[in-house]
Amino acid sequence: MKHWQRGLQSMEHVSGTPGEFGAKMKLHYELGKRQMVLLETITHKRIPHEWHAIYSTEGMDNIQENYFEATPENHTQWISINEFLPLSFMTRLMILLMPKTFKKQSLQYMKDFKTFVENGTSVAHA
Repeated sequence: MKHWQRGLQSMEHVSGTPGEFGAKMKLHYELGKRQMVLLETITHKRIPHEWHAIYSTEGMDNIQENYFEATPENHTQWISINEFLPLSFMTRLMILLMPKTFKKQSLQYMKDFKTFVENGTSVAHA
C-alpha cells in the first residue's frame, strides 16, 4: 500500500486474519504536517470482483466499496464508491466547506494505484 497511498508511514495488524473479512488494521499517515491514524475494517471480500472496507478516524467514517470488472479490451475497470460520514460537528463543517477535497484524494489514490500496477512507479518517497 505504501507504493500507491501517499503519506502512508506504517501499518499495524489489530485483529482477524490479515486481508480477510472482519480483519482490522491501523494505518498511520503523515499528510504534510498532519498525522492521521485510520482503522481499516474489511466488510466484504469476493476477490477478484469485490472488496469493501470501512476506514474510521476521529470524527469520520469512510465506507468504501470497490468493484473490479473486465472490459472487452481485456483491461480491468475499477469502480470505487465512497461515502464519507461525519461523526462530529467539525468534520460535518469540513465536508460542507470542502466537499471536493475528499473526491480529489480518493481519485489521487486510484491514479497512483494504476500507475504503480502498470508501470511499477511508487509514491513511497513522493
